[in-house]
Formats: sequence, C-alpha cells, structure tokens
Amino acid sequence: MAKEKSIFTCNECGATSARWLGKCPSCGAWNSLIESVAEAPASGKNRLGTAFTALAPSSEVRALAAIDAVEVARTPTGQSELDRVLGGGIVEGGVVLIGGDPGIGKSTLLLQALDTLQRAQLNTLYVTGEESGAQVALRARRLGIVGSEVNVLAEIQLEKILATLSSQRPAVAVIDSIQTVFSDQLTSAPGSVAQVRECAAHLTRYAKASGCAIVLVGHVTKDGQLAGPRVLEHMVDTVLYFEGDTHSSYRLVRAIKNRFGAVNEIGVFAMTERGLKGVSNPSAIFLSQHAQPVPGSCVLVTLEGTRPMLVEIQALVDSGGPSPRRLSVGLERDRLAMLLAVLHQHAGVATGDQDVFVNAVGGVRISEPAADLAVMLAITSSLRGKPLPKGFIAFGEVGLAGEIRPAPRGQERLKEAAKLGFSVAVVPKANAPKKAEKSLEGLTIHAVERVDEAMALVRGLD
Repeated sequence: MAKEKSIFTCNECGATSARWLGKCPSCGAWNSLIESVAEAPASGKNRLGTAFTALAPSSEVRALAAIDAVEVARTPTGQSELDRVLGGGIVEGGVVLIGGDPGIGKSTLLLQALDTLQRAQLNTLYVTGEESGAQVALRARRLGIVGSEVNVLAEIQLEKILATLSSQRPAVAVIDSIQTVFSDQLTSAPGSVAQVRECAAHLTRYAKASGCAIVLVGHVTKDGQLAGPRVLEHMVDTVLYFEGDTHSSYRLVRAIKNRFGAVNEIGVFAMTERGLKGVSNPSAIFLSQHAQPVPGSCVLVTLEGTRPMLVEIQALVDSGGPSPRRLSVGLERDRLAMLLAVLHQHAGVATGDQDVFVNAVGGVRISEPAADLAVMLAITSSLRGKPLPKGFIAFGEVGLAGEIRPAPRGQERLKEAAKLGFSVAVVPKANAPKKAEKSLEGLTIHAVERVDEAMALVRGLD
C-alpha cells in the first residue's frame, strides 16, 4: 500500500509547503504550518464544480455607470441588538461568520433568530454538526420555543448539506459549526485548514448563486481569534465576535467586518432563563451604582459604531516594589504605559514607583483613543485619594506633547451624557459646542487644550 503524502499548510494564510518550516514563507507567521494529508489531484469530473457551474453562470461585463446602485433589502431577525450589529437585518445572499468562546451563547442566539424568522413565514434551516436533533430540541424547550417549524439537519458532510439546501431552498440557513463540516473531495480531517477553507468557499458560492443567507458558526483559538485560515474572514461578508465573560450575564456582539453596515458596531445582550435578550440602555450595565463618588472612578463617553455609550473607567494606584506593575483590562496595556509617561512629563504626576491597575467596567473592550483623558483623570483621582465630582464625565485623545485632541462626534457624546443626567464634562476645546443647545441643558462643559490644564481644572472642582 502506497504511503499517503503529507503537506504542510499555514494556519494564517493557507499557503502550502512540501516540508515543515518554522516560518511561513508566504506571510511570515511563526509555527503556523500544520501537517495534513495531501489531497489527490482533481479529476475532470468534480461533482461540486459541475453543480456550481449550472448554479452560477458567468455575468456580462458592464460599465460602472450602467449598474443600478440600489440599497440591499434587509430582513429583521427579531433581535433588535443583532439587527443593529448586522446593519439592519439579514441580507439576501449574505454570508455571516460569528465566533466566540464555547458556551457564550452563539447557538442560543441563532436558534432564537431562526425561530422568529420562521414565524415570519420564512423557510429556515439549522444544520448542526456538534449536536443531535434531540439536543437542539431540548435547548429550544429550555428557551421557551414551543411549536417551532425551524427545519433541523444533523449532518457534517458538505455534499449532503448542499443537496439539502438545494432541495429545501431556505431563505436563511445556519451552519453550526463550519469546523465540523467536511467534503469527501478532500482526504484531510474535519477542522483542518484545507477542509475549513474549501467548505466555506463552496457554501459562500452557494449563497451568492441562490440568494440564501448563510450564517457560519466558527470556533475560536485560545487567543480569542477565529480558528482556521485567515482567508476565512475575507470570504464572508460579515464577521461577528461574541465578547464578555461566560460567568457574567451580559454578552457583547461586535462587528469586525461588515460589507452591508458599520464596522465596530456592538449589540448588548443579557443572558436570561429564556435565552439572550437585547439591552436597550447598555450604559446602565457599564456604570457602577456608587452611593457617593469614590476615588479612581471616571465615566467615559465612548463611541461603539454609531452608538454613544457611557462606560466607567476604574483605576487603582498602589505602592509597588522595584518593578511596578502596569495592568489594564479592557484597554491597551501599551497605551496605558504611554499615558503614564505623558502624565509625568506634562502634568507632574509621577507613578514610576507605583502599581497601576486600570479596568473598564462590565467587560467591554475600548480601543478608541478618546478614552485617554478619562483614564488619566481616574489614575490621578486614585493617586490623590480624592473622588471626581458627582455626575462627572470626560473624553478626549491625549498626544505625546501633552495636547488634548478632539474626539469624533463629540456633540452626540455630550447629548448622551446630558440625557442620562450628568452635570459636569471635561472635553477637548474643539468638541465644545459653539452655542448653547437645549439638549445640553444642565451639563456644565469645561473645554481644555492640554493635560496640565485638565488636571488643574479637576483640582479646582474638588
């Protein structure tokens, strides 16, 4: 019996090599080559290729000006927060990839959405490769889904899944998960780079040819990244990530890529006995309920996609040893080190011998630089042991020269803070309103240009 040949495939870019290498010659990633069995050369009779040749005929060449630019139609899923992340709803022929930690609620949310779509007289299909049909029915019973007509298929072979999709013609189909699906055209095991790439490519091609919206559930690695080749994210139209602690009752769904909507939009959900429920006022879960202001706490108005949100930034400064620690949760650690250096150089606040811990309350991850000023004010408040005034908010980007730069859409941030009853705001000078607005009544706005000016202003508000 002839020995099967092995090839090594890069887990990042999908490039192949005849032997193992420590560094991928294509993308430069280290230790990313994984051994798999080399597939046999494709014969002239490829069942998948023949099927899709009939489904997707070639289109004619047209001038860009001759193509009608029409808005894509969207179908609401019944989950308002999920619709917000998707850009308004499911798009016909769109492919969505959703990933997250095990047990965080991916299957629960999608089963709820499919049930709502089915009750709106849409044909739906739930393909499960990790559970049996009975297990899916038990989950539906726990969620209170009774009398649902969602079609369920327990299958992992790609050819059978495509045959079912062609016969059933669903408007929306969920594949849970793409790592369990395999094609008998390949000899590698399910979950390998080759299988994930090829199965996702064929499902995407079917979605574009038939108009069926397909949602792929993906596994994540220990680093929180989607497992499989990086090209998987480039194939699909939308990439969603589930965030949050599985021990917490709140979940965040963030759009990393969206060809039909805003990027970095987030949806906030609360896990209940009846599944995931959308949170209409997410600012409430990111703010601690202090009876009185406490040192080291500053409220930030951040922007997630199109939604301004209030998030509490907490800081704790404690006496450290010869090697003080800098730890941040929900914020970039390197940016925290930079802010401490700016705070020392331009405001005279030294923390070189102190441990500094910074946390964004509620498990939210903040990546925008507009959080700089709030982080610095929280650190200074903890170091001085004096709380910031009640009803205090701040936002603004801080530069290495000590200047405070404006944040995008500052007026919307101020209106959100005024709506929730905040009374004092420290903002960049460029974000200060030029004239009095009725929507900002009750909010005293202090405009600052430099870090030392902001620190002196806060000391005067004590």
